[in-house]
Amino acid sequence: MVHVGVEIKETEVSDEDFAAMQEFVRDYLAASVESEEDGGRMRWYPWHSAAYRFNHIINVVDLATEIAEAEGADVDVVRVAALFHDVAKLEADQDVHAEEGARVAREYLQSRGDFPESFVEEVCSTVVDHSYTGDLDDVPLESRCLIEADVLDKVGANGAVLMLLRMGYESRTHMDAAKMVDRVLQRAYDHTERVVSDSAESIAHQRIKRVKWLREWLEEEVTRMDAEGVTDR
Repeated sequence: MVHVGVEIKETEVSDEDFAAMQEFVRDYLAASVESEEDGGRMRWYPWHSAAYRFNHIINVVDLATEIAEAEGADVDVVRVAALFHDVAKLEADQDVHAEEGARVAREYLQSRGDFPESFVEEVCSTVVDHSYTGDLDDVPLESRCLIEADVLDKVGANGAVLMLLRMGYESRTHMDAAKMVDRVLQRAYDHTERVVSDSAESIAHQRIKRVKWLREWLEEEVTRMDAEGVTDR
């Protein structure tokens, strides 16, 4: 029996659907780089490569799904939006990559599968919202889950290792490691102040703890390490 005025949710993204979307996003990112004669903007930095970008996207999918499940958001919308949120990152300018990502997502969802238009619109709206820098209480729950996941992937052990990789590309020595890890800590504190959900805050605090441990180990083990700029919070 169908009750008048009650919307019946029919959108369920199967594992097969999602696997096909993942393959499309991976191939799209690779093609974005291959189409550029010089390899693109700073592709020699790992985090500007197609491989890194796809890994970041999968990290965000996992985090966003965890947050969405805990917060009662529409998990299908969140995980699909997370998969497409940076699909245009390597071919579009930073200030329009969210809108371009939504365009790619819309074209894919409308041409493959039988997804309701309302679902397509929710996904695309969430992709656009992921670049929003304002108060997260002002965006829909699904958008908030994606934004929180996106910022959390940049902190923790993952963020610390990426920052240390950057040291090599900038010809820094390991004695600068503490200062570089402090940048990750400061970013983590800033992001933690921004997230709203209890689940995202819990993840953030866990990741901050890991970076603090790394920072302490470095200070203990690296002789004459430059400790200038230590973050004390």
